[in-house]
Amino acid sequence: MTSTLSDAFISHPIHIPLSNLPDFKSLRHLPDSYTWTPKDDLLFSASDSDESLPFIDLSDPHVAARVGHACTTWGAFQITNHGVPSRLLDHIEFLTGSLFRLPVQRKLKAARSENGISGYGVARIASFFNKQMWSEGFTVIGSPLDDFHKLWPRHHLKYCQNFN
Repeated sequence: MTSTLSDAFISHPIHIPLSNLPDFKSLRHLPDSYTWTPKDDLLFSASDSDESLPFIDLSDPHVAARVGHACTTWGAFQITNHGVPSRLLDHIEFLTGSLFRLPVQRKLKAARSENGISGYGVARIASFFNKQMWSEGFTVIGSPLDDFHKLWPRHHLKYCQNFN
């Protein structure tokens, strides 16, 4: 039995070669490997619901129950009234955009290892599907210093300071 997330990733490595990631900026059409038909997407094709992702107000006295319900029914939710200043959220969005606008080969310098947690790569759940997911991700656990140094060798300290 695993005791930490790191242990779980070590015992269940992801085997998706990062070298196969497309250059999202240069593609002119969607490759077949990314085209999902209804039979490829059983989870969502079975639902004809008009429901949308739950919004949860942190000032709601029943917030814990609402989070629990959203997790068991949706697996995700969006928080409102969290108290995080809009200016900070805008800055984080700018930093995130700066990272994902980098060329793929540059982002691969901070690639997550097969059994790693932090770094650039595809979603860890991608290996459970027959089709590829049109996504990329960057996970930060702890300090981003090492990964940011690989991405922005001359400006990594500025990005780390802004990120923290």
